[in-house]
Amino acid sequence: MQERRQEPLGPYAGLRVLDASQGIAGPYCAMLLAAAGAEVIKLEPPEGDWSRGLSTRAEGQSVMHVSFNRGKRSIVLDLKSEAGRATARALAGRADVLIEAFRPGVAARIGLGPENAGPATICLSISGFGQHGPYAERPCTDSVAQAFSGLVALNTGADGTPHKVGTLVADVVTGLTAFAAVQTALAQRALDTAPQQRRLDISLMAGMAAMLVMPLAEAGLLGQAPPALNVPAGSYRTACGAWVMVALVREAEFVALCGVLGLPHLPEDPRFTGFAARDVNREALLPQLREVFARESASHWLEKLGAARLLAERVNAPLDFLADRHVQAVGATAMLQQPELGAMPMPALPGLGHWLAPAPRLGADTEAVLAELATA
Repeated sequence: MQERRQEPLGPYAGLRVLDASQGIAGPYCAMLLAAAGAEVIKLEPPEGDWSRGLSTRAEGQSVMHVSFNRGKRSIVLDLKSEAGRATARALAGRADVLIEAFRPGVAARIGLGPENAGPATICLSISGFGQHGPYAERPCTDSVAQAFSGLVALNTGADGTPHKVGTLVADVVTGLTAFAAVQTALAQRALDTAPQQRRLDISLMAGMAAMLVMPLAEAGLLGQAPPALNVPAGSYRTACGAWVMVALVREAEFVALCGVLGLPHLPEDPRFTGFAARDVNREALLPQLREVFARESASHWLEKLGAARLLAERVNAPLDFLADRHVQAVGATAMLQQPELGAMPMPALPGLGHWLAPAPRLGADTEAVLAELATA
């Protein structure tokens, strides 16, 4: 793969982050801080972050763990022991940013709450439903957050069944949201005239709500499910078996699409005049389009649609994306040499470039971190 590297950014050089979270959202936030120059110590239980046991894995490492924990140092502590909790308290007291993702109230009991942190520490708590409220104690995963937020209901397939998105979108979006919140708090800390501890309560529920701001606002305004934005936008199977995604944002594009498909009469049909009418009458419209798309290959349709300056693209599988000449030309991915798993492609972090330090082995830095703590 061709790579285009930029000079690494390091605004957080010297910043100390204690990442006591597991899974994806918290670790991803901490990894982004590391990408910007922070020193991140990942605190793990003796059995390791549970993400080490999911996805393709070897020798105590997994693709999931590598994807969200690169560039960190790993220390193992038994937080069930008083010695482990004492060490955790000491690490928390030295941290500029403290990240935890325990059930509400647990962090305080094991020495990783705000009361154990410094007077100017940014204390980030990540949970499913937040630290307070009727659902604070509810268990939550990415799938649960997708369902609760309304995303699954918005993602109804052609079979009429609501489907979750096929990747861990709630966790990743919440990690990004947390990263933005921590950066804002750090910027404010730089302006403070006196030390001030800040507590950030970030939940998967709130992260998904932020992502779904428009449909939630429109549903609340209308008192019902929002209409589809741009019928007949969507995926169409072609003669070669590949799928083509078509997008529409202007009424003139529907007219142009019908012209490309040889269906110029459709825009004149009152049932299909305007996005709202097409949404109501989609069952009469979509089969006609599907039948025409199925006559020719994806390449044929992409050429025709492109010539008409319509928004359309082949539906890629992950391997298609990785092999694409544009992806390679702009260096959107680069190879990570992860000792336990071998070479694997990793996307660049937007704005931060190719930051590809391997993820740590479980407890690889325990002795070094403890020695540093003893001399601090």
